[in-house]
Amino acid sequence: MANEYIRQNSELYVALVTLCGWIALGTFVFQRLEDWTRIEAFYFAVVTITTVGYGDLSPTTDISRLFTTLYILVGVSIGLVTLSIVGSRIIAYRLRGYYKRKKNNS
Repeated sequence: MANEYIRQNSELYVALVTLCGWIALGTFVFQRLEDWTRIEAFYFAVVTITTVGYGDLSPTTDISRLFTTLYILVGVSIGLVTLSIVGSRIIAYRLRGYYKRKKNNS
């Protein structure tokens, strides 16, 4: 039981750290390639990964566009995996509570 708990937590931590690292990398690269402020680059990195794409900022050079393409493909995948891990943890937590209450009421 303890090993399963550690494995689940490490899976969650790895996913969150990977997502944060990818956003940090995007922030750094967009700041350098586009000469944006750190806040603008961070905003663009997050908006891009979440596929919102407001359009207020956009890459202006070919190298930025190429990086953005790679950033989207990898970033959306990382984001979806992270969300699925977080979602499965929430569902598992709620199910444990449900079965615990059901067992206590029986």
